[in-house]
Amino acid sequence: MTNAELQQLVEKLSLADFGRPFQHQATFNRRLRTTGGRYVLQTHNLEINPLMIEEFNEDTLIGVIKHELVHYHNHIQGLPYQHKDRYFQSELQRIAGLKYAPATSKAKARQQPKHLWVYTCKNGHEIYRQRRINELRYVCRACGAPIRLTGELKRNV
Repeated sequence: MTNAELQQLVEKLSLADFGRPFQHQATFNRRLRTTGGRYVLQTHNLEINPLMIEEFNEDTLIGVIKHELVHYHNHIQGLPYQHKDRYFQSELQRIAGLKYAPATSKAKARQQPKHLWVYTCKNGHEIYRQRRINELRYVCRACGAPIRLTGELKRNV
């Protein structure tokens, strides 16, 4: 699908679901990794992740476009346009847009840290940290006793 085809699809969905024209640009943006699309407040343009059509079906792409169109039309009309707003949520449900885009192959999965630093206070409480800390500046949160580095816990990731 090209940017011109995407523009036509967005204009068609805008008229069908909102009864209002889409008068700005809709383009694919390959730099998007963790989102399905983005509505740019300053320019009113829509940017869509091309992986929504490459890795998923056209229904997923349409759901993402509808989501971004809710942002667009609500913002243009001066209505609540953020995810947290109840009006936004009801509009999204009315037009059957996607609330969340599916995870793509480019999205980085959260990894467990490869090792943890183990600190122990004089009362035996253990504290685990991903980064080393200055032992002189911190105390045990449970009892307030000074802490000391006692070892490193390695993980097989």
